[in-house]
Amino acid sequence: MKHDGQRGGKRGDSPSRQSRRQSDDGQGKRRSGSNVKSAAPRGLDAVHGVHAVETLLARQQVPSELWIQEGQAEKRLADIQHQAVSLGSRLVVQPRDVLDQVAEGAHQGVIAFCEPLVADNEAALFWQIEARLDQSPLLLVLDGVTDVHNFGACLRSADAAGVMGVMVARDRSAPLNATVRKIACGGAESVPVYQVTNLARALARLREAGVLVLGAAGEASAFVDDIDMRGPTALVMGAEGKGLRRLTREHCDQLVKLPMAGQVSSLNVSVATGICLFEAVRQRRLR
Repeated sequence: MKHDGQRGGKRGDSPSRQSRRQSDDGQGKRRSGSNVKSAAPRGLDAVHGVHAVETLLARQQVPSELWIQEGQAEKRLADIQHQAVSLGSRLVVQPRDVLDQVAEGAHQGVIAFCEPLVADNEAALFWQIEARLDQSPLLLVLDGVTDVHNFGACLRSADAAGVMGVMVARDRSAPLNATVRKIACGGAESVPVYQVTNLARALARLREAGVLVLGAAGEASAFVDDIDMRGPTALVMGAEGKGLRRLTREHCDQLVKLPMAGQVSSLNVSVATGICLFEAVRQRRLR
């Protein structure tokens, strides 16, 4: 990955000393005032929050530029700063109000500017499936989930559940953008996203490969905990309101539903996704 800037500090420098030096020279100049957003690097995603940035660095995804809130002395922020600078990130110390305006929400004192994520393709997906079939991979499939907040929340749950990857249709999915990365809290960096041209055809290929394809639908006769998900499994979730498309349903081995005890007829797709994924996790822990 290409990145700009210089390595900060001499050998033996503390992160705080590095930040002071770089924030005062031409490369690390503090930026404030009315043109805050225009001061942010263009064409890059702004990933903010301690966990999200830690995940980014753990995967050796080097931010082009790292903004740290001035006056912060928290050890986790110092560790992030030291690691990013050692990898070649350009360090900038900023007042809190600058980070507030760029992040437009909670940032925990750190913003990393990095290259946008790029989804993998169908060939990469099936290479992974074949290579890991004996490990009973768990795959999440999203059919028409176009809301970035739901997409990000699904990626967060997928990461927590140990999902091998998330498959989406190329033209019927939320973009893999900075908002998704923010909501996913590191999940977008750790869980591969695979874009396929034809979702129904890809589901058929999964079944041919020996993967059990389960579609979540409110009208299903079987409950999700009735089905054995300890083997290779793909869980297919539809968009809120519309649910699974007809062709998607037809290419599932079975439809399943959640046991609903109250008055509401459905749940938010990201909530339902988390419940279904962790039913699979529960079963796999017992085998």
